[in-house]
Amino acid sequence: MRDSPTVLVAGASAEDPPPGLDAAGSLASFRYAPDADALADALGGAEVLFWWGASRAWLEDAWTRARALRWIQSASDGVDGLLFPGLVASGILVTNARGVFDDPIGEWAIAAFLAFATGLRRSIVDTAAGRWEGDRTRARVAGSHLVVVGPGPIGRAAARRARDLGMVVTLVGRAPRIDAEFGRIEGAEGLHAALATADHVLDALPHAPGTERIFDAQTFTAMKPGAVFANVGRGGTVDEEALRDALVSGHLGGAALDVFDDEPLPEGSPWWSTPNVIVSPHVCGDVHGWGAAVVDVFVDNLGRYVLGEPLRNAVDLEAGFGTGEERVLDG
Repeated sequence: MRDSPTVLVAGASAEDPPPGLDAAGSLASFRYAPDADALADALGGAEVLFWWGASRAWLEDAWTRARALRWIQSASDGVDGLLFPGLVASGILVTNARGVFDDPIGEWAIAAFLAFATGLRRSIVDTAAGRWEGDRTRARVAGSHLVVVGPGPIGRAAARRARDLGMVVTLVGRAPRIDAEFGRIEGAEGLHAALATADHVLDALPHAPGTERIFDAQTFTAMKPGAVFANVGRGGTVDEEALRDALVSGHLGGAALDVFDDEPLPEGSPWWSTPNVIVSPHVCGDVHGWGAAVVDVFVDNLGRYVLGEPLRNAVDLEAGFGTGEERVLDG
């Protein structure tokens, strides 16, 4: 068992701490860093860093002070907003909030596809314009084809819901393999062939080495005409200009985007005027109680840390995403 560690909570204050963190009061000594200066001042004495709502630049600028740091818990599933070369090279254990956001984001993705497939998005637009255009039909969702690119927990959560609606689902990952739940998962070399038959395409990829702009002009051209694209992964996985071109030309039937290269979207962003787009402000996983659920993951891991037990949700620093594995901290 370890002595009570010092935990630095980045992006929160003692007056407004993460919800439910008081449950860990007996496990550790807590300090708070609501801004970059406070983080730089306190980082030297921190053994554990709870990355609640901070900017990567805060940690990167103060990194040389992280002399005692052994473990970082991210409040997010994606860790591209935390990792930088110095941290990756350090080998420090990083864990994420894997499992908290899977089902909520899966629900959002299916709702986005349904909004287009059922015509509901068009009805909302027509309502705002005071316009009645009832002479139209639509295809059934059942029997349509969904391709999920990124077969991690979030992509799989969406795939399960799609199958429940009678959709045919194909998953695409880094390498082909047979999966106990979904059968064959296609590898990256099969991406374009899968997209050619897809009515709906879900980007559930992390922004990591190997996924940068994987959805580029060639990829969108490979998609079936009229397909709808949704992104719940990261903006950096998409060539946004190529996506806009595919939408403006009419090659794609629509897009539902929760993540972007530039967040929050500025007032003059072309996305506000791009046709057939649903803009969502990076909130697809933010259901009621998500903060407390993330804190529960951290508190559980902190208890394991104090006892010297394996921590949940380890991140592969080189790969740039969580693996879901448990990992024992050395020493």
